[in-house]
Amino acid sequence: MVMFDPTYFLFILPGLALSLWASFKTRSAFKKYSKVRAATGLTGAQAASRLLQSAGISDVEIVRTHGHLSDHYNPVTKKLALSEPVYDQPSVAALGVACHEAGHAIQHAQKYAPLWLRSVLVPTANIGSSIGYIVMIAGLVMGSLGLFYIGAGLFSMVLLFQVVTLPVEFDASSRAKTLAFANGIVLDSEREGMAKVLNAAALTYVAAAVSTLLTLLYFLMRAGVLGGSRD
Repeated sequence: MVMFDPTYFLFILPGLALSLWASFKTRSAFKKYSKVRAATGLTGAQAASRLLQSAGISDVEIVRTHGHLSDHYNPVTKKLALSEPVYDQPSVAALGVACHEAGHAIQHAQKYAPLWLRSVLVPTANIGSSIGYIVMIAGLVMGSLGLFYIGAGLFSMVLLFQVVTLPVEFDASSRAKTLAFANGIVLDSEREGMAKVLNAAALTYVAAAVSTLLTLLYFLMRAGVLGGSRD
């Protein structure tokens, strides 16, 4: 069985280690700069509102959501959801996250192509993440290369979604860093802390893509597509 193959861990452990490290870095940076009060005294919600107004966007609703680091922008409903530690708090970390999400709303308003493509890929990525892995294993167990290819194709959609997500997230962070300072949301002395929070968060998306790529390469190797031996 695939799960008992020692080689599996050689492929999976690097991605897992990177993901854990990225998650640790993100939480550590957010925790550290959550304790640093922004000089402007603006909360995350107020910062996001100011950034949207400066971009001429008036049809995006800023709402509070539960959870830790569950912040997101939904281009379908045009709702910018900020978690409680971000929505209500006037910290450097809160401003960074809020401005990042506002950056997504600005991307949407300006018809930023990668954001549109990511939205298009959501349904197939969801299917791939739900059954792609299972279908690949089933193909290997049953000795059906055709079934394996179907599973690999579905799982590849997850990787494609994650790859497209990278420029979307990096661009949103870049907009946040530039526009937050330009609009007086953060001072020059606070830009480094904001950047550390956003850069750590961006690393989690890189880790996710690397982990998915390594998993796909492992299964392709097991199927003999990359020169491995089929079981």
